[in-house]
Amino acid sequence: MASKTFAWAVLVIALAGCAGTPRFPLKPPVTHDNDEQPMARPPESYDSPFMWDGANNLVFRPISRFWAVDPAGEAANVNALDEVPDSSWFTNRLGTTPMTPEEIISGPCGAKVLDPSGADGSWLIDQGKANGANPGFRVNVPGVGKFMLKADPPAEPERATGATSIAARIYHAAGFFSPCDSVVYVRKSLLKLKPGLTVTDNSGVPHPFDEKALDKVLESASHRGDLIRLVASRWLPGPTLGPYTYDGYRKDDPNDVIPHEDRRELRGARLLAAWTNHFDTREQNTMNIFQRADESAKNGPGFVRHYILDLGDCFGSVWAWDAISRRLGYAYYFDFGYLSQDFITLGTQVRPWEKAQQERKTFGYYTAKNFDPEEWKGGYPNPAFVRMTEGDAAWMARIIARFTDADIIALAKAGDYTSEDDTHFLERALIERRDIILRRYLTHLSPLADVHTTPEGKVCATDLARRTHAAPVPKFRYSTRTYADWPARRTTGATVDVGDQEQVCVSLPGRAPDGGAADDDASRYVVVDIANGISRGVLRVHLYDLGAARGLRLVGIERPSGDGAP
Repeated sequence: MASKTFAWAVLVIALAGCAGTPRFPLKPPVTHDNDEQPMARPPESYDSPFMWDGANNLVFRPISRFWAVDPAGEAANVNALDEVPDSSWFTNRLGTTPMTPEEIISGPCGAKVLDPSGADGSWLIDQGKANGANPGFRVNVPGVGKFMLKADPPAEPERATGATSIAARIYHAAGFFSPCDSVVYVRKSLLKLKPGLTVTDNSGVPHPFDEKALDKVLESASHRGDLIRLVASRWLPGPTLGPYTYDGYRKDDPNDVIPHEDRRELRGARLLAAWTNHFDTREQNTMNIFQRADESAKNGPGFVRHYILDLGDCFGSVWAWDAISRRLGYAYYFDFGYLSQDFITLGTQVRPWEKAQQERKTFGYYTAKNFDPEEWKGGYPNPAFVRMTEGDAAWMARIIARFTDADIIALAKAGDYTSEDDTHFLERALIERRDIILRRYLTHLSPLADVHTTPEGKVCATDLARRTHAAPVPKFRYSTRTYADWPARRTTGATVDVGDQEQVCVSLPGRAPDGGAADDDASRYVVVDIANGISRGVLRVHLYDLGAARGLRLVGIERPSGDGAP
């Protein structure tokens, strides 16, 4: 062992004179984006015009982008470990910290939840809701807070209320900010109207929200005996500023400096949308809120936090026009690509949605059959989604891989469907669609994650593709290459061990001396490539060897598309 250490020392000293600047400096990776700096007052509210947003993204933006030379590069907010730092947009949860099914279910709601067994009249209705696909109203419950209660569309009993309850928990566990949406069954006597309430419709005309209006909402809702099925969505904790856009940034928010279309979390959200068939991923289904430093204060400094909401379209929305319902997830509402192909082929091509069948009425055409995450589309082009790279998709796939079968079973139950067959169907569809995503996006770039070093001088990682059976186990073949110095120079091979829980460890063949060159000297730089025999690219780990006493320091991770030298 002493001779190996001496040989390593001679090697690093000999190479020190010609070493360049290492790929990653010796410093901790950024794990928290400093975008929550307080502002004295909220930015101006933004009103998103529904018709313009649709027309812009369906027609005008694609035309302008056709002539622009702006290929999608790598996301701008990726740290040295190939991850997304915590920010006002995204917080690492399931992707970095194990969560139990119970934690996933309680995630966005915490301890304060509505109790439908409360006293008569204890839920005060203080605001009506005139806009949106699902009718509803707001209640203010002492000690719990404000909740918007919404009903299912009469033609789709239980679907939207269950969908938003499940999808909000999926998005929250993945790392997004989503509201606490939960199915509740209430009796009418629990509700009490605040006198004099009015609502204003889309045309700007006010209408009274009285007993007659309340009865209309409740009568159209699903029922379980005398109980009324609604979804309770907790009021967001701060003044609302309108939705965020999926491109550009707010000029009146000094914390908003990264173009939204170049944020990895917004790009990678395309895979979550594909998994749940959240086709209605327009900016109107997002919300910025002014998060005050003191949440109980009505005034004071704060920052802008970004929420995704209104997830009731997930899992098979059914429209009055069946031809549209079939296409959801397969094509844009107005799809130039398919129109052009149909014009050339005279409409002879058979599209996947033409073969779609409703397997469970509650979920419309939502199924794992014919599901292709690479080809999935929302209602109209999303500026961030269309810029998703392989790296963005692989990042989100590593998060989706953390959702176990037990997690998905618990999530399906959160929909509180009357029929157990509905619950079981959704379980299977979510599991099968998850697995299809993982087979595609865990087999191109390296799926090795949870990279860490050990005191014994090993570099270890978890193979998520092996853990989730994204490929047959016999096909996994592990190999490694090690490089010293920078520019990288190939060194002798290292051994690879595969342990329990699909953990892969590499033992480095030699170690740098404890003394000698400075910690950040290029002669201490080490690169380890790990291939699993399945993915096209390797996991490339960048380290500084600080000697046996202080160990290896992880400073960077790359997932190249091939296995060439660094």
